[in-house]
Amino acid sequence: MAFSPWKLSSQKLGFFLVTFGFIWGMMLLHFTIQQQTQHESSSVLREQILDLSKRYIKALAEENRNVVDGPYVGTVTAYDLKKTLAVLLDNILQRIGKLESKVENLVLNGTGANSTHNTTTPAPSLGAAEKLNVADLINGAQEQCELPPMDGFPHCEGKIKWMKDMWRSDPCYASYGVDGSTCSFFIYLSEVENWCPRLPWRAKNPDEEADQKTMAEIRINFDYLYKMMSRHEEFRWMMLRIRRMADAWIESIKSLAEKQNLEKRKRKKILVHLGLLTKESGFKIAENAFSGGPLGELVQWSDLITSLYLLGHDIRISASLAELKEIMKKVVGNRSGCPTQGDKVVELIYIDIVGLTQFKKTLGPSWVHYQCMLRVLDSFGTEPEFNHAHYAQSKGHKTPWGKWNLNPQQFYTMFPHTPDNSFLGFVVEQHLNSSDIKHINDIKRQNQSLVYGKVDSFWKDKKAYLDIIHTYMEVHGTVHGTSTIHMPGYVKNHGILSGRDLQFLLRETKLFVGLGFPYEGPAPLEAIANGCAFLNLRFSPPKSSKNTEFFKGKPTLRELTSQHPYAEVYIGKPHVWTVDINDHSEVEKAVKAILNQKIDPYLPYEFTCEGMLQRMNAFIERQCSLRNCRIAEHFCHQRLSLEVSNPWHRQSHRPTSWP
Repeated sequence: MAFSPWKLSSQKLGFFLVTFGFIWGMMLLHFTIQQQTQHESSSVLREQILDLSKRYIKALAEENRNVVDGPYVGTVTAYDLKKTLAVLLDNILQRIGKLESKVENLVLNGTGANSTHNTTTPAPSLGAAEKLNVADLINGAQEQCELPPMDGFPHCEGKIKWMKDMWRSDPCYASYGVDGSTCSFFIYLSEVENWCPRLPWRAKNPDEEADQKTMAEIRINFDYLYKMMSRHEEFRWMMLRIRRMADAWIESIKSLAEKQNLEKRKRKKILVHLGLLTKESGFKIAENAFSGGPLGELVQWSDLITSLYLLGHDIRISASLAELKEIMKKVVGNRSGCPTQGDKVVELIYIDIVGLTQFKKTLGPSWVHYQCMLRVLDSFGTEPEFNHAHYAQSKGHKTPWGKWNLNPQQFYTMFPHTPDNSFLGFVVEQHLNSSDIKHINDIKRQNQSLVYGKVDSFWKDKKAYLDIIHTYMEVHGTVHGTSTIHMPGYVKNHGILSGRDLQFLLRETKLFVGLGFPYEGPAPLEAIANGCAFLNLRFSPPKSSKNTEFFKGKPTLRELTSQHPYAEVYIGKPHVWTVDINDHSEVEKAVKAILNQKIDPYLPYEFTCEGMLQRMNAFIERQCSLRNCRIAEHFCHQRLSLEVSNPWHRQSHRPTSWP
């Protein structure tokens, strides 16, 4: 059985005290009988006693000099014991030095009572004098604290300077072992917070070693997720979507596990906070999901939650401020500005812009300690010049959605329209259940079109454009509500359809007709995946925050060249036909071309269940935010980019490689 450093050092200390007591008694005995013995024997005995004492003390001091020290609470460092030994040994060495001087006087003068000889032999040193001063050690000095290179940690030096002046500002710093020494600052900033690299000689935190034993295993059963989500009425639409696509999801996670190694992944504790579904947001998205409300955000959230769950991570879903406060109270632990340590309640946080505001308000100033855990769902993206608060202010940007000072890659977009942010995406629903798939493949295409626009106002001033389409095929719609004043009379309106019924309608439709709005939604990809061609409206000039009310205030200067730039650039003909709505001959030519060819269903890999699972796993494993991260993409350490967005990503070019 191995002995701990504490027990071993205590045994040595006890043995040393007994030994020293024996030596001290022997020396007193020598003083008593020294006048009754011969001078030669007294001298030999004196030399033996002193030599034995000094050799033992020096050996013990030398042995303990290499014990890993440091003030970090909760790790086996023997730091306090080493301080005790240093004081004790220093005191004993001084006493032996004085005793040696007195014995020398006795030997030279024959008696100690009338001696006037005041020569004192210097006390033996506890090792190299330049390395250890006992008084400094008691005040917190470290014996060894050679700082490692700070490459990749641009804020480390500044944080150390701040700690030097402010470490007494909050008692929690002392509770982590900060004692005013540079080494204690460095240990705190590398192991409690994440501003500095870890000292190579530091022992690993036992909590981190324990975490490594908790590995993620893929799931092929949705029961626990259904149970968790059923507690929230706000999740009803998302649950229906997940149930509808369950077979495809299970098949995809199995397929991905066969293609790449999904073992030896740490199981993360993940908080998912949907700020847009909270009552405080005022959006009422969940309430309107079944009556024609916007569904793009719910599609993305449901697919994100499903991916995290199937990849084997522990997730907790919040859709209220009360839940957010309850969860973060366990994370923070106290109201201090310092973070807490112990069992990790949350390691990653998926959140939206609304939720981000709620998160900051809930935690107050201490939110910055957790900002590198954040992954922000942000459909249209946040460009660097809007993200960096000081730069945004200098440029006169007044958007309420930027100035978060995060790493730009922490913003997750709906489509891959910028290399600055991360492409999260979503899954395009193309299959129903197994029995529906057999039936749906037997459906024959009808000479009909389906207009992309659930709200009557989207149809305003579009009659001349739709008349051209109606010349060649039937026109169908899914407009909800009682108002249809902008919808031409020849349109066959189906009202709001369930996801299943919409799939069947798309399967018998040849053309999915864009009206110019909404921008960059998931529906066109769903239509293309079901074998429809998409009529995509071109914008001239391109739409942006400079000329379009919808984009004003959004933290991006990106210019949209059409209703759906991704479909225009990355899919194209024969699936996507981008036309000018005012050029009637171009519209007519496109409609004729679509009717004269057979168009098969098409779905880009990145929008399949497997593609989303692969991408999410890569993000979780490689976009690291934890203190045991071993790669460069560490959001707590990377320098915030101050570069202005370049023209490259305003043209919606796909990155050269996917995660």
